[in-house]
Amino acid sequence: MRPNPHRGRVYRCCACRDSDGRQLGARCPKLTAARHGTWAFAVDLPSLDKRKTMRRTGFATKAEASAALAHVLECERVGVSLDDSETVASYLTQWLETKSPTLKVNTVHRYRDYLRNDLIPAFGALPLERLTHQHVNQFVQRELAAGRGLVTLHRCITTLSSALNDARRNHRLPHNAARFAKIPRPARPELTCWSTTEAGAFLRHCRTVEDPLAELFEVMICTGMRKGEVLGLHWADVDLAARTLFVRWTLVSVDNSRSMFNAPKTRRSQAWVALSARAVEALQRQRSRQRRQQLAARDYENIDLVFARPDGQPLRSQYVLDHLRRLTAEAGLPAIRVHDLRHIAATIMISEGVPLAVVSKTLRHKNVATTVDLYGHLTRDAADDGVSATCAALDAADARAA
Repeated sequence: MRPNPHRGRVYRCCACRDSDGRQLGARCPKLTAARHGTWAFAVDLPSLDKRKTMRRTGFATKAEASAALAHVLECERVGVSLDDSETVASYLTQWLETKSPTLKVNTVHRYRDYLRNDLIPAFGALPLERLTHQHVNQFVQRELAAGRGLVTLHRCITTLSSALNDARRNHRLPHNAARFAKIPRPARPELTCWSTTEAGAFLRHCRTVEDPLAELFEVMICTGMRKGEVLGLHWADVDLAARTLFVRWTLVSVDNSRSMFNAPKTRRSQAWVALSARAVEALQRQRSRQRRQQLAARDYENIDLVFARPDGQPLRSQYVLDHLRRLTAEAGLPAIRVHDLRHIAATIMISEGVPLAVVSKTLRHKNVATTVDLYGHLTRDAADDGVSATCAALDAADARAA
């Protein structure tokens, strides 16, 4: 049944008190003066128990009080649970507390940083129902004017949008004020990929100088594994005889001060990875290197990591990046990121004519569309070969018919 739009009442009241100290409210005789008191509304809300009345005061005009009453009735009509005493700050704090058990630890830390440093300072004092698209867009424009990075700003607003979507699903809000925030889409970074010749030169240089991470870089290029997956790889998940390994963990950084093992990026990422002969040889060399480290170290904590520090502890991401930068400069090659080694693996496979579906499976992408989106520009030569083969087949058919 639709609620009665004429429910509730709008009236004037004040904070004056009688001789016994009781507030006069709407009974104050001074309310005949135009400037005395403020406007208010009262409305009975549906309740399973005793009657529940919402009263709100402090409106400057009758029109403002009437609009506020209409908003309450409209929220009731669409099934929104109205609580205009709840602020954005209290909602976001409770939302993250409820959401945390379902999220990865590093995601929880990132969300908490956005709430503490950005969203709560900007919107926290507002009642949740009063948050509008204008508030969000004004925040975005301020951040852009201050030089905030587009990627970071996108993630911040996405966090807010996720929280407000949950509020909609739980019938706390009729709409998501962050859904249509106007943020320029960040440009996709150009992939820096070495050629097969450059990748080979890099790996030869790593072996020549006997860098302790030489085998790590070789395994990344030979398998296309992500940095966190390689750093979280355990010997228990490696079968050299069968030439396979299983991606079970990924090592992630938490608040820039510690690392922890987490589930892989996606469900599809947690899968078997085939090992080439080069990858197997690199892992064998790494096992021999690690045994020598164990004998040389005074305190070696063996937690079964394939790639670890000399004391057995997990490698830090910055340490790996520093080694890559130094080795790249020594080899006279273009500077790249650690993640670009994964792109190099994909580039080599595609340039050697490996079907895109096989490349997608090897990289453990969600689907082939993801692979095409990332590396479609590299398939032009393969496309030329395809249409040339079709042309040759048709010409041969014509020749046979003639």
